Amino acid sequence: METLLFLFPQFNYMAPKEEAYFKMLGPEDLQAPKMKNDTSRQKDKERKSRLSLFLTKSGSHENVSSHKKTNTTSSNISPEAALQWSDSFEELLKNSDGVETFSQFLRTEFSEENIEFWLACEEYKAIDSETKLLSKAKYIYTVFIESDAPKEVNIDYNTKTAIQKNMAQPTKSCFEAAQMKVYSLMKKDSYPRFLHSDIYLRLTRRKGPGATMFRRRSRSCVFNERGEPTTEPSAW
Repeated sequence: METLLFLFPQFNYMAPKEEAYFKMLGPEDLQAPKMKNDTSRQKDKERKSRLSLFLTKSGSHENVSSHKKTNTTSSNISPEAALQWSDSFEELLKNSDGVETFSQFLRTEFSEENIEFWLACEEYKAIDSETKLLSKAKYIYTVFIESDAPKEVNIDYNTKTAIQKNMAQPTKSCFEAAQMKVYSLMKKDSYPRFLHSDIYLRLTRRKGPGATMFRRRSRSCVFNERGEPTTEPSAW
């Protein structure tokens, strides 16, 4: 790690997760993206496999930690609060519990990389330091953008190529086009399914054990004086 910092002083400050990530890299990995031969591709594959394992063990994103995934949706969210998320996708993303619950849903569809990428881009745009911006850009590119990345998002070739060209000197807007495409995909595709999912409906108490808000009155069978069966509502 000391050698890397000597060769690349722009990485003198890193967030804990990013520092652990860069410990997995060699000097050649920190250069701007370029064409690679078969040997370096194989090394990349092995590195990305280690990175994928690291991301799985440590939690995919700081704001959606594995510690929070199991507790938040089961007890700490009121039905009234959850119902507000159905107003709009924007309303959902404004709420931290909403983001975590939506992330939980995306994991069931194996598409959690979309919300993780969107959150990473939001953090990236808030960075003021140029050195932090560079290290974060490299992290986002390697984890979410480049081909065969461990959490590669589904964006078109032209958008991906434009980001690649900007990696030598990344700006705050270099991921903006990709972020908007992923945002649109989640809003139009994943969000409507989320609103009809068991995860969300249980929160709003419209589905699941003990969640029925209205019950149909049963009708019991009785016999009249002539012995003919009739039905009449029973009292609850």
